[in-house]
Amino acid sequence: MIGYVTLGTNDLQKSAPFYDALAAELGTKRMMEFDTFIAWGDPGGAAGIGLTKPFDGNAASVGNGVMVALQAKDEAQVQRLYDIALANGGTDEGAPGDRGGGFYAGYFRDPDGNKLNAFVMATPES
Repeated sequence: MIGYVTLGTNDLQKSAPFYDALAAELGTKRMMEFDTFIAWGDPGGAAGIGLTKPFDGNAASVGNGVMVALQAKDEAQVQRLYDIALANGGTDEGAPGDRGGGFYAGYFRDPDGNKLNAFVMATPES
């Protein structure tokens, strides 16, 4: 089970509003905050997400093939999260749509270039 994921940032104050807006749409908020680190989520709840300046003091960089997926409640929320991301400094990596097999997702990057998506899986019919 994943407790949380952490992404690097080179400008915490610039990137934090991006995650504040996504968290608000997902019904959560900041749960921890320090000078170099902010975490969003619900203590004891589902996995959270953290944004941090690298501990070693080097510049944050984007991992090729690394992505954080945000679980939405329905396709409309996938669209809202995608729109919120783009309105808060994110960039498009693939507009929301059916990706096959009951997987509906929209892809975007945060202001630091970290890749995320919002998705919903269709419930298999019995």
